[in-house]
Amino acid sequence: MLCPPSLVAQQQPFPGQADGPLTENPRYNKPQTNQTKDQNGPANSAPPRSGDESSSEQTRLDLSPPKGDMLAHPDGGHVADQVLGVQHEWNPLRAMKDVEVGDYYYGRGSYKAALSRYREALEFKPRDAVATFKLARTLEKTSELDEARLRYEEYLTILKDGPNAAEARKALERLKKQ
Repeated sequence: MLCPPSLVAQQQPFPGQADGPLTENPRYNKPQTNQTKDQNGPANSAPPRSGDESSSEQTRLDLSPPKGDMLAHPDGGHVADQVLGVQHEWNPLRAMKDVEVGDYYYGRGSYKAALSRYREALEFKPRDAVATFKLARTLEKTSELDEARLRYEEYLTILKDGPNAAEARKALERLKKQ
């Protein structure tokens, strides 16, 4: 669509007016000059900060533990331990997936792989009753009877009357005889 010449002339800025919206900010309406970065910095940059103004470096909080904290709390679960892989974040979905994969390996008779998955599930969700019971059952299959006994007892501590409580009690009686 073509505009009549009279409308085009009305859209042009007045002589001396900067192109763009009118604003009360005097820096915006200043006529453009040919400044280079080396002379005064970019034309639209903020003025340099004065000595009494704050910056993020000056207001940053120190989140490091106090001196001697590791000695006072040796089992404190510090952030450095988490970075090194000693502890995992609590992730019940990941634990559930590890139990599912452990069940697959257990069904195939690959007990070593199942043990690994059940242990990993307990790293992501400690005191998980299902993973604890299945780990105990798998430990019994691999003849690691002492740890199996501990895990069955742990399961009964977590869920005294849980769905596998009767089976855990029978396994404990069986293991005590051996």
